[in-house]
Amino acid sequence: MSVKFTASIWKEGKIYVAQAIEFDVVSQGKTIKEAKKNLQEAVELYLEDVPKKLLKSHKDEPLLTVLEATP
Repeated sequence: MSVKFTASIWKEGKIYVAQAIEFDVVSQGKTIKEAKKNLQEAVELYLEDVPKKLLKSHKDEPLLTVLEATP
């Protein structure tokens, strides 16, 4: 079974940080490609310990939107 998740990637200094938003799993890499690959591996390891019934709620496409707030 495959699980779709949303990744947020940003640069911190010389590295890229990647976060799986639905699972709060974080990884990093020297490039965006490496950060994505490392995040996918980290999520796969995380999912090994998650009961299958909990994963059913993550079958749908994630909704991602941008909001703006004025301080």
